[in-house]
Amino acid sequence: MTPVQAQQMRTDRSPIASVVEGMDASGPRVGDDMTVEVALSVMASARVEFLVLCDGDNQYTGSVTRAELVAHRGSSTYTDRIRLQDVLTLSR
Repeated sequence: MTPVQAQQMRTDRSPIASVVEGMDASGPRVGDDMTVEVALSVMASARVEFLVLCDGDNQYTGSVTRAELVAHRGSSTYTDRIRLQDVLTLSR
């Protein structure tokens, strides 16, 4: 299981940081290698509607909403091994 860590958002004004700050800088940041099931559990526990995704270097890779994950989980191609980075790839 990938641990969830609360982290401060960067304060630089890069376009990516601005997008994340515009969403909610206090939102949970998680690894993009987390499974959909674990992510939904984190969202339920934290009572949030989105997660900010980061790679192994703690760099922003995207965000995902509860609605996106629930829709993806309901698809015929879903397995419990699908990771958030896979969801990002499929969504693009």
